[in-house]
Parts: sequence; structure tokens; C-alpha cells
Amino acid sequence: MDTVSLEKDLRAWLSGARRVVVAGVGNSLRKDDFVGAEIVRSLHGRVSEDVFLIECETVPESFLEPIIEFKPTHVLVLDAALLGLKPGSSKLLEPNAMPGVSVLSHALPLKVFSEYVARMAGARVGLLAIQPKETDFGEGLTEELRRVARDLADLLSEVLP
Repeated sequence: MDTVSLEKDLRAWLSGARRVVVAGVGNSLRKDDFVGAEIVRSLHGRVSEDVFLIECETVPESFLEPIIEFKPTHVLVLDAALLGLKPGSSKLLEPNAMPGVSVLSHALPLKVFSEYVARMAGARVGLLAIQPKETDFGEGLTEELRRVARDLADLLSEVLP
């Protein structure tokens, strides 16, 4: 994972952020698919009150009302996605870049979710997509993704407002 480049991208994307929702998406029964929710869990107690952390698991659309009520300037969705890269590789994507990215475990496509949140909350929406190693049935992240989740939580705790 190129953390220097990712940090630069996150800092640029968060420029002007006042209130940020960080939504972790993933299925706890599909190994590395749970990485987004695991990162959010790791951020509890490490971010300011201007950051609203949500563990969405597989249904981010169920959290639309609390997201909109928080009145965020930015919404960052964390999710495993098939990027065709080395496991743990991460990319920050805008909603218009999502069609070519295959996310794994939700009923409502993230692009649709993102466009709705952007329109209803007036927030900038981004996807921090993370390449999984294994998404077979089973609990717990692989060792590679556990390290990446820890590193990403550290990075986000530094760059979030």
C-alpha cells in the first residue's frame, strides 16, 4: 500500500471538511470483505466529535437518515473492492469512478448510495476501496488485511478533522 500517495489523496479530498461521516461497509462472514467495518471499529475513541463513525456492515442504505441528520460536509465509505491489485492495496475514488469497481456484498450499489447521500446531505462522497485477499465464507480478516486495516485506521486518525 502506497501510504504516502493515499495520505496525499485523502488530505486533498478532505480539504475544507468540517463534519465527516466515516461509514465502514462489509460482511463479517466473508473474511476480508469486513475490512471497512473493522477500520471504523478501530477508529472509535481516536477521532473528534466532528467525525461520525458508522459500522454499516452490508446495508449502508439503512443509515441514510442518521448520515443526513449529521449534516456532513464529507462522507467517506470504506469497503473491500475488487481492484485487480495486490491484497491490501487501497484507492480513494469519487462516485463517478465507481462503475468499474466491483464491491462485494450489498444490495444497493455504492454508486447509487453515494449519489443519493451527496444529493440529500449536500456532502462530498468518496470511497476508500481496499483490495481483499480472501472473501470466502469465514470470520476474521487475513493477516495481510489485518495489518492494512490497522495502518489505514492510523492514517485516518491523523487526517480526519
